[in-house]
Amino acid sequence: MMRYVLDRLYLFAGGLAAFNILLICTIVTLQVCLNILARVGGVEWSYTLPSYADFAGYCLASASFLALAHTLKSGVHIRVNLMVQTMGHRVKWVMEMLTLAVGAATSGYAFWYCVRLTQESAHYGDTSTGIVAIPLWIPQSVMSLGLGVLTIAFVDLCLSSAMARHSILSDEGTE
Repeated sequence: MMRYVLDRLYLFAGGLAAFNILLICTIVTLQVCLNILARVGGVEWSYTLPSYADFAGYCLASASFLALAHTLKSGVHIRVNLMVQTMGHRVKWVMEMLTLAVGAATSGYAFWYCVRLTQESAHYGDTSTGIVAIPLWIPQSVMSLGLGVLTIAFVDLCLSSAMARHSILSDEGTE
C-alpha cells in the first residue's frame, strides 16, 4: 500500500511538472501571437501579457523542482556509469547508500530552508517586482513541495536499497 502511495506521489509531481511545461508553452505562444498581431496590425493592435516572463519563469522553476523526485525514481538522472561499472557489488552498494544518504540530507536541508523562506515571504508580504505583483510565497511553496517530495524519494530509495541488500544477504545465508 505504501509503495502504491509513494509511486502515485512521484507520478503526480511529475504530472504537475509536465503541466507547468505546458503552461510555459501556452504563455510563450500567446505572447508570440500578440507580437505578430502588433507587427501586422500596427501600434493600435499592440498588446502584451502582463508579466509573461515572470509567469514563465515561475512555471519553469515549478516544473524543475516538481520533476526531481519523478526523474530520480525513474532513473533518468545523469549517472556516473563509467566509475560504477568498475566497482564490485559490495562497494557499489556502499557507494549507493552513501550517495542516497547524502542526497536525502542535502534535499532535506534544502526543503527545510525553502519552507522557512516561504514562511518569511508570507510573513513580510514579499511580492515580485513585475507588472503583476505576485506574492512570492506562491512560487516558493511549489519549490518547497518539489524539494519535500524529492527528500521523500531519496529516503524511499535509501530504505529500498538497504532492504534489498538485507534480503540478498539473508538469501545467501540460507544457502
